Amino acid sequence: MKNLLPIYLLAMMMISCKASSQIITSKEEAKQKGVYSYSDTDKETSLNTAGGGSSSKKKNKKNKKSEPVAKKTNKASESEIVLDNTEYDYTTTLNPGNYLQNQIVFNALEYNGVKYKTGGTTKDGMDCSGLVFTTFKIFDISLPRSSHEQAKIGNTIKLSEVKTGDLLFFKNNPRRNVINHVGLVISTDNGDIQFIHSTLSLGVVISSMSEDYYKRTFVQANRVIK
Repeated sequence: MKNLLPIYLLAMMMISCKASSQIITSKEEAKQKGVYSYSDTDKETSLNTAGGGSSSKKKNKKNKKSEPVAKKTNKASESEIVLDNTEYDYTTTLNPGNYLQNQIVFNALEYNGVKYKTGGTTKDGMDCSGLVFTTFKIFDISLPRSSHEQAKIGNTIKLSEVKTGDLLFFKNNPRRNVINHVGLVISTDNGDIQFIHSTLSLGVVISSMSEDYYKRTFVQANRVIK
């Protein structure tokens, strides 16, 4: 037994040394022994987890595609708008470029045949200045109510220069030397100036400047719409 004791003690010492060699006392030692691995990726993952994934949100925000912006559509220009094709008893050749003037004429022709009524501005009856006032008002063009005051609006032009939409003014009351009548030019085809107006005896009618009566009483022509 005494001979076996040294062998027993030697075996115990070897076991103790082997066990102590497995104890890791530092991060560097763990790396050397291959039992610890570390990288910047692990650190980033750890920080993301600990910080509630803020880094991931930032990346997602950057990668997020912007939503398409609705494009504004351009409104149709005046030249693209189809003119009213309503048929009237009277027809004339209108200039496609003068959109507003043409539309004013179309609306004035709607009153053709309406009876005369002093101070009237509706289809129940209207006077000459009421016809002009009402027609222009549809297009937010405010004119004075009387023909005398309407003659002060716009630019005075020569009779030979008149176009569709211009106004013609007359003095047809021999007792008063003032403008008291107005008409709206609807056509100048072949040099024949025709206009729509409201007369005391016939109501709203179409007349021509070729008639002697209107040649004699004509005073001036005004252009309200350029």
